[in-house]
Amino acid sequence: MSPPNQSIEGLPQEASNRSLNATETPEAWDPGILQVLKISLVVVLSIITLATVLSNAFVLTTILLTRKLHTPANYLIGSLATTDLLVSILVMPISIAYTTTRTWSFGQILCDIWVSSDITCCTASILHLCVIALDRYWAITDALEYSKRRTAGHAAAMIAAVWVISICISIPPLAKAQEEMSDCLVNTSQISYTIYSTCGAFYIPSILLIILYSRIYSAARSHILNPPSLTGKRFTTAHLITGSAGSSLCSLNPSLHEVHSHAGSPLFFNHVKIKLADSALERKRISTARERKATKTLGIILGAFIICWLPFFVVSLVLPLCRDSCWIHPALFDFFTWLGYLNSLINPIIYTVFNEDFRQAFQKVVHFRKAS
Repeated sequence: MSPPNQSIEGLPQEASNRSLNATETPEAWDPGILQVLKISLVVVLSIITLATVLSNAFVLTTILLTRKLHTPANYLIGSLATTDLLVSILVMPISIAYTTTRTWSFGQILCDIWVSSDITCCTASILHLCVIALDRYWAITDALEYSKRRTAGHAAAMIAAVWVISICISIPPLAKAQEEMSDCLVNTSQISYTIYSTCGAFYIPSILLIILYSRIYSAARSHILNPPSLTGKRFTTAHLITGSAGSSLCSLNPSLHEVHSHAGSPLFFNHVKIKLADSALERKRISTARERKATKTLGIILGAFIICWLPFFVVSLVLPLCRDSCWIHPALFDFFTWLGYLNSLINPIIYTVFNEDFRQAFQKVVHFRKAS
């Protein structure tokens, strides 16, 4: 996301001196070394951006070309990949130029577009993780009822809600124009907006994700620790009843041992044990295994999300609240910002590595492209 507005004028003398010293130090370096560092930074950030574009594009392509993945749950994953793709196309390239030059030279209009795209897409990416977790939670804890509502239309409604909330969070910064066009920053003079945006984009979703995942984990663990007691095969006694007229009747009622014909003479039968495969139980076992893998994948995504975005949002909330006594080196804030962007690269990698359906489908797509 875009950095908050930090001004040296608002800092105490000691913090101001630290800021000035920090900004002057690179200028004292050898110009050749400084140029090499800038080029190296551009190369690294460009590789991250390109990898983010390709990985999310591959996830989308895999979903589109694989009929097996055309499910409501995977539609949410596809929407997440679309959002992360937008981050890599609309936000990250401009951020490379701004991070390396530390000067905004693209004008007010592009600044507004970039800031709104940054906040909207990054918030939407985070909120997508919430709806994916919510979908998984309902699927595990209320499978029978939710299966009736788990449709493409329901997934579309959840995706629409994500984008509406994200846009609502991104609109307020556009109300006040930037005073200095050498910078393109999110205005944090309104503390109420800072609290509103950080809570809406990160803190509330994080709490929701942690609660949902803990319940998903408990439900999945309960299924794992208390599996069906049957072994997967069921032995059923079939009774072969032979009548006097040469006809036969097969009864599956094990409580009957003798029946009488219309004439009153008893009809006797032999007991035949038939080994029947319990397909319903087998499906249950497969479903439990899938739930366990999906829960593991969701847990890895949750951990990656918190690691990537927590530093940025802590700084974004704390700096405006203690503007007279807090300071952070611009380079460190840039690192936290790109660590958040990195989450858009990590999400598709996690799905292709830890989700078996995606991994198999992805391999098929790659082999198909090589063959063609």
